[in-house]
Amino acid sequence: MSIEVVAPTEPTGAPPPARRGGLSPLARYLLLRLALVVPMVWILVTLVFALLRVIGDPITAAQGGRLNADQIAELKADAGLDRPILTQYWEYLTGLVRGDFGTTLTDNREISDILVTNGAATLELTLYALVVAFAVGIPLGRIAARYRDRLPDVGLRLFAIVVYAAPVFFIGLLLKLAFTPFGWPSSGRVSTSTQLALADVSPKTNILLIDSILWGEPRYVLEVLQYAFLPALALGLLTGGVFLRLVRINLLQTLRADYVTAARARGLSERDVVRKHAFRNALVPVVTVMGMQIAMLLGGAVLTETTFEWRGIGYELASYLRARDFLAVQGIVTLIAVIVAVTSFLIDVIVALVDPRVRF
Repeated sequence: MSIEVVAPTEPTGAPPPARRGGLSPLARYLLLRLALVVPMVWILVTLVFALLRVIGDPITAAQGGRLNADQIAELKADAGLDRPILTQYWEYLTGLVRGDFGTTLTDNREISDILVTNGAATLELTLYALVVAFAVGIPLGRIAARYRDRLPDVGLRLFAIVVYAAPVFFIGLLLKLAFTPFGWPSSGRVSTSTQLALADVSPKTNILLIDSILWGEPRYVLEVLQYAFLPALALGLLTGGVFLRLVRINLLQTLRADYVTAARARGLSERDVVRKHAFRNALVPVVTVMGMQIAMLLGGAVLTETTFEWRGIGYELASYLRARDFLAVQGIVTLIAVIVAVTSFLIDVIVALVDPRVRF
């Protein structure tokens, strides 16, 4: 007679095992990523503060040769630059906590006002560029993976390398030379008349596409998109090349997975295997690197906005650099650093929701 050993079971309704620390893996992951945002921003802010103090006195650099010594000393006192360096650093940090990024020297403008008025333009251009990057990178990456090591694949990989390696301002200049002879607008966000018309929109978001939709005039919507096409294409191709290569590599790896082999064994066509099984999982790494690409887009926006006279944060930063207004440069660079840090955290949240593997 054999004796069967039955493992004891938990009674029905027993509570699940306690989670470590009382938090779910997702909550622990997000808290860790949030905790890393603060030191990252602090390090960036400290580096910007130190570097702009190393290159010299911001007041003398901006106003030297136009003001006498007494006037420069008065401006230093007003800006707090006559105090000890540690005092300046502490006052700058406490100001950032309050949302005070400083004031420009050349036009006495609050840096936070630049975020409201010009930041919306940079956000709009970045979103357009992301649309272009997805529209270019994802379909072409899928085609390259399908025709691996054949002529379409070789040509698309070469295209990805060229658009990623070429300076964004150079691509912008080529696009202006190619489209300007056909009357395509290549500078500004809209025409002067449309800008004056959209100034009366209420509520005003400073994102011209939304403002033109709120205005209810289709011709304004078309004009906004027409003006945005060239700068968005120049900036979007930069990231589109990255997405193309990333989708290609991950799709090729996914096509060798066991579950894809099982799908083929069930008799599914290659098109259905790619579309229903492999392609969706190959997109997860694209979401993962999106945070880094946002930082790249913000860096490229400085050159793109200058090339196409798109009055965003990058355009203002270039203007203040030319004016040697280093206090404005310090505030804008710090502002961009905070935006990149917050965006990276939001991307981490999206990745954690899409891919459960990153939580553990």
